[in-house]
Amino acid sequence: MQGNLSDWLVKHELVHRSLGFDYQGIETLQIKTEDWDSIAVISYVYGYNYLRSQCAYDIAPGGFLASVYHLTRIRYGIDKPEEVCIKVFVPRNNPRIPSVFWVWRSADFQERESYDMLGISYNNHPRLKRILMPESWIGWPLRKDYITPNFYEIQDAH
Repeated sequence: MQGNLSDWLVKHELVHRSLGFDYQGIETLQIKTEDWDSIAVISYVYGYNYLRSQCAYDIAPGGFLASVYHLTRIRYGIDKPEEVCIKVFVPRNNPRIPSVFWVWRSADFQERESYDMLGISYNNHPRLKRILMPESWIGWPLRKDYITPNFYEIQDAH
């Protein structure tokens, strides 16, 4: 079973992978990194004019990182707008994804936070720099293999 956006992408021979639907019935798609900038523009033209949220997470220690985009079609007279979730997976050794700042301006701080916490670089982002951690911070705190610098666990404390 596919959703509206997936059907449209298949019809126009655009590569993607359907990941099914979440508990609210929102379609989830996986897009290749190299196709993301094109599909982002196509999604906007198709009517997904609102980036509800962007986030990122570490799938598994030593595994891929994921950048997740929740898109919504906002139109007048619609009580329940159509939504879609798009996931882009990248290897942790070179996590680079095209920025969608130029499509949805609301991606600005959200992509910066994903960069700051997980080290995903968003190509062509105008101000990609740390937003939560100091510039001198080493590493990416939300990666599952991150080791906190100068952290000593207290053993056998009474």
